[in-house]
Amino acid sequence: MRSRLHAVPLTLALSATAAAVLIAPPAVGTGATPPCSATAIGHTAIGGTGAHNSGKTIDVPDYTQLHRNATAVSALGIPAVQARATTRHATCAARVGVADVRTGRAIPADGAFRIASTSKAFTATVILQLVGEGRLELDDRVERWLPGIVAGRPITVRQLLQHTAGLQDAIPTWNTKAEYLEMRYRPHSTEDLVARSVALPQLFEPGEGWAYANTGYMIAELLVERVTGQPWHREFDRRIFRPLGMRHTYWPGASPQIRLPHAKQYQRFDGELVDVTSQIPAYAAGGIVSTTRDLDVFFRALLGGRLLRPAELTAMKTTRPVSPAIEPIWPDGRYGLGLVSRPLPGGGRYWGHDGGDSGSIVTVGVTEDGRRGAVVSMNFALDGSTSDMLSQQRAADKVVTDALRPPRPTSLRPTA
Repeated sequence: MRSRLHAVPLTLALSATAAAVLIAPPAVGTGATPPCSATAIGHTAIGGTGAHNSGKTIDVPDYTQLHRNATAVSALGIPAVQARATTRHATCAARVGVADVRTGRAIPADGAFRIASTSKAFTATVILQLVGEGRLELDDRVERWLPGIVAGRPITVRQLLQHTAGLQDAIPTWNTKAEYLEMRYRPHSTEDLVARSVALPQLFEPGEGWAYANTGYMIAELLVERVTGQPWHREFDRRIFRPLGMRHTYWPGASPQIRLPHAKQYQRFDGELVDVTSQIPAYAAGGIVSTTRDLDVFFRALLGGRLLRPAELTAMKTTRPVSPAIEPIWPDGRYGLGLVSRPLPGGGRYWGHDGGDSGSIVTVGVTEDGRRGAVVSMNFALDGSTSDMLSQQRAADKVVTDALRPPRPTSLRPTA
C-alpha cells in the first residue's frame, strides 16, 4: 500500500494488541524529565499541573488533555502514539502505548519516525527560498529548467507545489507480506519514477484542477538540484535542519534502518501485523526521519516567518480547495504550496502537512502566527474501512486542534 499511503496524506489498519498506557519519561541527569518543560522562560521547569514564575501568568499546554486525546488515538488500535503541544512558553509531550507489541518495550522519548509526505513542506520551503534569492520564479515553466522531464507540458513550478499540474503517480507498492519482503530494500531512481508517472495520462490541463501527486514534488526536488548544483537533501540540511537545530532530522539515503531510538512501524497483511520498519521508501524525500520535537520547531519557525521572506510566505499560504476525493480527510481543506490550511473549531484556521506511509502516520498543525504547534506520530494506519481510516484521522485531528486552542492561564513557580 505504499503508493496509496503517499498519495493520500493520512490513510489510516487495525491492531488490537496496542496497550493504551502512558510510558513514563526516562531519567535525564539526576531527575526525571517532566511531561512539560519551558521553552522561553529561562530555566524554569514545568510540571504536569503547572507552577508560578515570579507571580507571572503564562500560557502552558494542557498536558492532561493532550494525554487524554493521545490515549483516544491509541484506543483505536494504534500501538504507539507520540503527541507534542507547544506554546511560546512551554512544550508538553505524551507517549501512549508501546514501541514493540511483542516485547512491550517503552516508546523512547521523542522517538524518531519517517515523515512521508510531511516532507513536502520542506521541499516547498527550499523552492521558495530560491525564489526569494532570485534564482527562479514560481511561474517558470518546468521545461525551462528540466527539458523533457514533463514531456513538453506547460507545467509551472507553482503548479508542481500546489498539486495543480494534472500529474499522476506511478510509485511501486506492496499489498502482501511477500511483496514487502521482496521489495523493501529495492532502490528506485527518482528520474525513473517521474518518467513512469509522466507517461500516464494527464488528469487535466495544468492549472485546471487539483489532484494530490507525489510526482510533482519529486520533480521539485530535482529542480532544487538543477538550480543549486547540490543534492536536494544537502540543501534541506543546509537551509533548514542545521539552522533550526533539528539534530534528529536526516535523510537516510540507501539505508533501510532508522538509526535513532524509535518505535517499530507496523502494517497489517491478511490479518497479520507485520513489522515494516526496515525499508527504503520509493519516494526518497518521504524517507526523511524526524521527531515530533523537530517537526514542531520547523513548522512554528516557518509560520513565524523565520525561514521565508513575507512575499514568499504569502505565496506559500495562497490556497485553493482540495479535491472532493481528499476533502473527507481534510474537511474544508485548502492547499497552498506545501502547506494545508484547515479550520479550527471555534474559529480561525491552522496550517501544517500530514504524512502517511507504511507504518508511519504524522499529523501536524500550527497556528497562523506560529506561536502554538502540535504534532502527532502514529506507527500504524487503520485500513479496515473508510470509516476506520476517518476515525483515526479525526482522533489525530482532535489532538492537534485541542492543543492549538488558547490554553488556560497557568501559573509557574521556579523549580530547584
